[in-house]
Amino acid sequence: MLQIESMISYEGGALWSCASGRSDAFPILLCSGGPGCCDYLKPVADLLDDKYHMIRFEQRGCGRSTAVGQYDLTTAVEDIERVRKHYGIERWVAGGHSWGSNLALVYALAYPDSVQALLYVAGTGIHDNRHWIEEFHRNADEIGEQLPEMDYPFNPEVNYEGNRALREFGRSADFYSRIAKLTIPALFIIAGNDIRPSWPAEQLANLMPNATIYTMNNASHYLWVDRPSELQSVLIKYLSALRA
Repeated sequence: MLQIESMISYEGGALWSCASGRSDAFPILLCSGGPGCCDYLKPVADLLDDKYHMIRFEQRGCGRSTAVGQYDLTTAVEDIERVRKHYGIERWVAGGHSWGSNLALVYALAYPDSVQALLYVAGTGIHDNRHWIEEFHRNADEIGEQLPEMDYPFNPEVNYEGNRALREFGRSADFYSRIAKLTIPALFIIAGNDIRPSWPAEQLANLMPNATIYTMNNASHYLWVDRPSELQSVLIKYLSALRA
């Protein structure tokens, strides 16, 4: 099995990335969340490595990628393009977890010809809704959440700028019409026990003409921790049908 780490250069710095699985198979991108987190999706890549070519990377300022202070959404999307070109990929499935699923969606809007499908796993939606924020914080206080171990520190600057830029993106006048015109297939996986309300993600899915929603009823936000077999089964079933 392939397992190769690479540093992808850009003007002033470099992005950490990793290719794993089968180099001769269809490529799938996985974007970690936060924003501001290092890559933590190796366990998800491991679920698919025997069938697919898995690509992961770390945003600027996260983990092993250079911190240069350019943490806007446009730069993050262009960095994904750098990753795609580095690996010589023509089309791939763009996927992500939590905030990373939003990044994958924004990338698909910017580069629809390079994206065969979208994997939106436990995504938070694109919104600026105080009721959502209040419910999330209430659930965090009352229920709590076990976070996976991170190999590198969280970057609050990346988090602040990434969230600010995403909220601004969601306020654009044509945001909903662009989502509704995005015809690529999309799988939205909802974690039933997530402390983050799922309705913003479901709204996005209901806008997209070729989206499928699957709810993992007993799963937390980090679905692979408590429901790895179900997550693997759902992803492989969807991806296999996509390639049929």
